[in-house]
Amino acid sequence: MTTVIDTHCHLADAKFCGDVEAAIERAHEAGVAQIVTVGAIGAIENDRLTVEIAERHANVYAAVGVHPHDAKDCTRERIAALRELASSKTIVAIGESGLDFHYMHSPAEAQEASLRRHLELAAELELPIVIHCRDAEARIVEIVREVGMPRRGGVIHCFTGDTNAARDFVALGFHISFSGILTFKNARAIRAAAPTIPDDRVMVETDAPYLAPEPYRGQRNEPAYVMRTLEVLAQLRKVEVAAMGAQVIANASLLFGLGAFPENQ
Repeated sequence: MTTVIDTHCHLADAKFCGDVEAAIERAHEAGVAQIVTVGAIGAIENDRLTVEIAERHANVYAAVGVHPHDAKDCTRERIAALRELASSKTIVAIGESGLDFHYMHSPAEAQEASLRRHLELAAELELPIVIHCRDAEARIVEIVREVGMPRRGGVIHCFTGDTNAARDFVALGFHISFSGILTFKNARAIRAAAPTIPDDRVMVETDAPYLAPEPYRGQRNEPAYVMRTLEVLAQLRKVEVAAMGAQVIANASLLFGLGAFPENQ
């Protein structure tokens, strides 16, 4: 059976209310051996719930942060709260942070200040960083060069750039994670970039409950659907699906410091 890791989803999202346990079970049955669930969206309560979910499941890990949409609320007190949450043994990364110059729900200055604080926190805690990037590839590269890459590295989640952006991110030390967007026929630049990522830097994710892959597009996404993105990634990279899954597992395990696959609780 092909196995893989969903390296980024949001199980604390309200769209999973009442269905978290079942969604995790469906993922496990589909071959998703481990899950990284990310807080970051909205208030700090979302991060707390994310950690609680991870602590209830041996095969689920967590990341905490402040999404760039909410960067205007990324105060020093919020960073201190994240630092406290990061004491949980389930925490494997800081984020998602980054820049979103597409929607601009927070001013650019606030987003950049938040990103710097997250980079510093990840370095302090010796954790990798999870980066959200929309229409801001060059600026993220500049800020990471200025502040410094966390020693544990990081990942550009839900990659939406082109081959040049991927090359620049990889040169900085980032992994590149592909979401269900990779399965969209009109995502030509992303699909062209997929085969260019070094074997040891490529990962997959769902970003559930968002961005369901084909043929589930328009529905609520869930971790089990990462298998469809894995299949398309393997096709684009001209490798067997099982081998692609094993590569993603190796990469994610190294980046996030995950242990051996535990049995579902």
